[in-house]
Amino acid sequence: MPGAGKSTVGVVLAKTAALEFVDTDLLIQNQTGRKLQEIIDNDGIEAFLKIEGEVISKLDCKNSVIATGGSAVFSENAMNNLRRDGVIVFLDVPLKEIKRRVDNITTRGIAMKPGETLETVYNERLPLYKKYADITVDLADTEHTVKKILEAL
Repeated sequence: MPGAGKSTVGVVLAKTAALEFVDTDLLIQNQTGRKLQEIIDNDGIEAFLKIEGEVISKLDCKNSVIATGGSAVFSENAMNNLRRDGVIVFLDVPLKEIKRRVDNITTRGIAMKPGETLETVYNERLPLYKKYADITVDLADTEHTVKKILEAL
């Protein structure tokens, strides 16, 4: 989910494990030359999800920690590509905490349909996160989350 700490935990995990770090949101922005919110606002959610799925499906990253956008789970091809050479970690953060952390919902680049709330997004995505997760790590501070991931691996 947005605000779960994927990028923050990813950077620390990569440093701790001496791996590369890849943020797919940044890859999308670099490849399109636009901010995520611009793509969503101008082209629509479906176009954004298509771009996101294509970018992740083409990734070929070995020895890397990859932080995806929270909507990556909508692309089965993308998730299968990530699983092919890696382990998928779900950072399980309660909705209440997500709401506390995410205060820029209209500018953050969250793939949300008009009228959706963080709660509807959470409820739609949670089963997909659980479906694809090889490892689930409950909310903790960054250091403890990284430690839990390394122990699970």
